[in-house]
Amino acid sequence: MKRNERPGKKRLRGIVEKLHGTTVLSVRRGGSVAIGADGQVTFGETVLKAKSAKLRTMLDGKALCGFAGATADALTLFSKFEEKLKQYPANLPRAAVELAREWRTDKILRQLEAVIAAVDAEHSLMITGVGDVVEPDDGIIAMGSGGPYALAAARALVAHTDLESAEVVRTALHITADIDIYTNHEVEILEIR
Repeated sequence: MKRNERPGKKRLRGIVEKLHGTTVLSVRRGGSVAIGADGQVTFGETVLKAKSAKLRTMLDGKALCGFAGATADALTLFSKFEEKLKQYPANLPRAAVELAREWRTDKILRQLEAVIAAVDAEHSLMITGVGDVVEPDDGIIAMGSGGPYALAAARALVAHTDLESAEVVRTALHITADIDIYTNHEVEILEIR
């Protein structure tokens, strides 16, 4: 056991590592951006919930967010991010950088285990607790247990179809649900046109 580590902390970390069950995908295409997530939450090999909400609208629908990771941690981060968006309402990247900075440097927040996807009419960003704010070159964000599958499916659909962003998200998430055991077909999608 590490110095300054409580006896139960190692056990708790093991439990958190066994929590799986999120695929979040965002696609920007043809003047719109869509973000979607499956609804499954699992613990180990057991499905705890099939229809969990992992997306949130902010700034009266001008910004959309999704999370992968521990639910309580993500909800805490959503609240913090909403505060930053209110401080910088027309500047999603600035709000994201301010959240990432606080998340990385605050003694309590840096313990939170989640990843956030945030989009508005102009930007698609992935925000992590190690201070990363990443805007993908192709406008596609995929994260969570099925992230690699969703990313591959979305890239193929964008390259070889004329589907709109919301349909690319829906189709890619259903493809992912057929592959990843921690992703289900209960898909929620939000869109900004």
